[in-house]
Amino acid sequence: MTAGPARPARDEGALMAIGVFDSGVGGLTIHRTLTRRFPGRNFLYLADQKHAPYGGLKGEEIVDLTRAGCERLFAEGASVVVLACNTASAIALRRLQQTWVPEAARTFGRPVNVLGIIVPTIEAATGLPWTYARETDDRFRDERKSAVEVLGLFCTQATAHSRVYEIEIDKRREDLAVFTEPCPGLAGQIEAGVDEDALRTTVRDHVDALRRRIGRWPDKVILGCTHYGIVAHLFAEALPEGTPVIGQPDAVADALDRYFARHPEYALGDQGRLRFLTTGSPGGQSERVERFWGEPLTFEKA
Repeated sequence: MTAGPARPARDEGALMAIGVFDSGVGGLTIHRTLTRRFPGRNFLYLADQKHAPYGGLKGEEIVDLTRAGCERLFAEGASVVVLACNTASAIALRRLQQTWVPEAARTFGRPVNVLGIIVPTIEAATGLPWTYARETDDRFRDERKSAVEVLGLFCTQATAHSRVYEIEIDKRREDLAVFTEPCPGLAGQIEAGVDEDALRTTVRDHVDALRRRIGRWPDKVILGCTHYGIVAHLFAEALPEGTPVIGQPDAVADALDRYFARHPEYALGDQGRLRFLTTGSPGGQSERVERFWGEPLTFEKA
């Protein structure tokens, strides 16, 4: 199963760019912030809408589809691909970085890489760098809090099953307890443009289920699926007023800014051009997605 045909080498005249990949439209929440942070860069967005959403798929399917999507973006000219999908980042990223990216660099004849969104999200949630480990690192020991803080995580089934957030946050913060609420079907509903009242009910049910599991309201939350950012206002309605929401788009943009400063070898283009590709049906997107994006949005057939 693949996310669409991938060419073995870059076409002559392909647009050198930053690639952004997601199973569907959720990655636009990351993409929109990146285009504003890097306004002069070229961007290629690929939505694997033929196979969306990824949250209920098996691990090997997620790896294969993510690799196919990244390969297509590299073939179209991307040098760095951001997996703007928590599920793909949790399940596929490490495998691709360790076993496939070096091969892809040789195939395309230029530096390429695949980056995820979970690392910067965990850094934002903990206030600590990824390199910090609480068992061996004294740099931030004096900043630890005496009371336990509760972090609520809303995510897909696959991300919840990976336990990546619980494992990695526990390595860094013993005073931050993570409670996860899988939201099966929610990403698919958002992708399909389901009526907002129906989405409001679904979101409210999941927020209430998390509150009951914790026994109180969380101190802060992560919307651990980029699709959920499109309906962030519905989560805000269901949560107590003022509950902090860890913002994945800004965290990812900050991390990418630092990454590019350290790695000038990647060709990113400088025409400020945007292209949107889909493995699904080309054309316009739902009214909700276009309202979020801020203008009409047309996808090409990948």
